Amino acid sequence: MQKTTSYSKTNTFDLILSAMLIALVFVATLTLNIKLPIAANGGLVHLGTAMLFIASILFGPKKGALAGAIGMGLFDLISGWTLWAPFTVVARGLQGYIVGKIAWSLGRKGNSITFNLLAIFTSIPVMLGVYYICERVLFGSWVIPLASIPGNIVQNVVGILVAIPVCILLKKVSVLNKL
Repeated sequence: MQKTTSYSKTNTFDLILSAMLIALVFVATLTLNIKLPIAANGGLVHLGTAMLFIASILFGPKKGALAGAIGMGLFDLISGWTLWAPFTVVARGLQGYIVGKIAWSLGRKGNSITFNLLAIFTSIPVMLGVYYICERVLFGSWVIPLASIPGNIVQNVVGILVAIPVCILLKKVSVLNKL
């Protein structure tokens, strides 16, 4: 019976932590965003990307994937980007998973700045590729989607500039190291 209680507490904690990370990505995307005047589909720069990176680096691939996919997918659903939601779920889920998988590879648990940066840089082409294919499908053109690439790159650069220093600081918090 003790094992069931311990297992139940672990599952409850994981569920609560995942929900909080999803909420953080959602709120950071919703409240801190700027639509870029590049083109009609030029993109949106928001701090949700930084939160996705932070969640993936601090808590690994599964939580990073869930936080990115659901948090930004919900944002799309409620803020007029509804058509993009399924593609966002795929793009950001993959991005969160890739960042977490590389940052946590070989027992690193997000403790290597070099591997955290490698993880983020590896995830960016995947995110760009998913959105590019999405826009190709939506707009029926191979050229129109090119307009959104600069905005998506800016969004990822902002995410890196915020996430890496925050992760360095949060890794020093002893409570987070015990999770």
